[in-house]
Amino acid sequence: MSHVDPRFGVRLRALRAERGLSLRALGQLAHRGKSHLHDLETGAKAPTPETARHLDEVLQAGGALVGLVGQPVDHDAEADELLARVRASDVSAETLSRIEAGVDDLASAYATTRPMDLLPMVRRHLAYVGRLLDGRGTLAQRRRLIVAGGWLTVLRATVHIDLQQRSAAGAHLAAAAKLAEHGEHAEIQAWCLETQAWDRLTRGEHRQSIELAQQAQRVAPQGSSAHIQATAQEARVWARVGDVRRTRDALDRLERLTANLPVPERAEHHYRYDPTKALAYTATTLSWAGDPAAAQVARVALAELDPHGDGGDRPRRSASARLDLALALVAADQPDEASAVAAEAIRSGRVASSNWWRAREVLRRIEQTGAAEASALREVYETYRPAA
Repeated sequence: MSHVDPRFGVRLRALRAERGLSLRALGQLAHRGKSHLHDLETGAKAPTPETARHLDEVLQAGGALVGLVGQPVDHDAEADELLARVRASDVSAETLSRIEAGVDDLASAYATTRPMDLLPMVRRHLAYVGRLLDGRGTLAQRRRLIVAGGWLTVLRATVHIDLQQRSAAGAHLAAAAKLAEHGEHAEIQAWCLETQAWDRLTRGEHRQSIELAQQAQRVAPQGSSAHIQATAQEARVWARVGDVRRTRDALDRLERLTANLPVPERAEHHYRYDPTKALAYTATTLSWAGDPAAAQVARVALAELDPHGDGGDRPRRSASARLDLALALVAADQPDEASAVAAEAIRSGRVASSNWWRAREVLRRIEQTGAAEASALREVYETYRPAA
């Protein structure tokens, strides 16, 4: 895969606007689908070097687009290089606090930053960690740096999953697990397993997902964020396979784990469990299980996440909550409202590629009802659908 400057989409949109072209018109000139061009402009899809060259020629951009798409990234080599440095050298402690603060900033940005924009930021921080590993320091300083590298690497793998770049995600998940082993950090190891469980769930590999979620709970420190998240993940997978008893059991365990949990200082931090997430996870789980209570729970969760209807502080989670509500409304025989809610989620542009299957499922369920609104939702779906 090529490294793409996050400014590519903005530049492409500006060039198209300068030439007075709509997405459809540019698509006709470039022989590209309208939805594919939309994905390139929003960063949901990364252009290949060939696509960048072709669009550059069509728009007579003089190399402006080509220059924003670099050489292919060898993810296996990048992951191996970091591990090799861990094995080979001592570390410097001079900027460890700044590195750790950077890890927290990036993990907090995950909830609101587009994956294509976040990925180069994570890569830059990982490169900095790699340079520090060439220095010298005490064993304690070295362990802190290895742990920081582990957090960054599992975050990078998560972003690759969001971008549907599974080969890259696999390489960095394996590296993160090794770094966690070197740093003797059980929670990072558990997050690696939980992340794999989510990825397997999105692929429909439910049995493997359940096993990974349960393994993550065994590895994670009791009551840690990873332990709680893996429990929530297990509940969602049991809901997908229709096992109501095990779904309820996992939800009960999740409720006990989060009952007296304080809200963390940085609630948006991806690796610090925010107990206010519990309601959203319950809404997802109940909607997937087809529980009659799902619609009401999903409405309450959405009202908390997006009180003003503008996406709220966590627009990606708000989009997912709308898809949960839409699925629950279909099950409650309200396909008209379900279609409107799902269309709003899709138009927000905040449904990650790795979550697109949820929009597809809602559309399929609405089409099965024969509702007149299904055709309008299909049009929105096709317009915003990420390219394969």
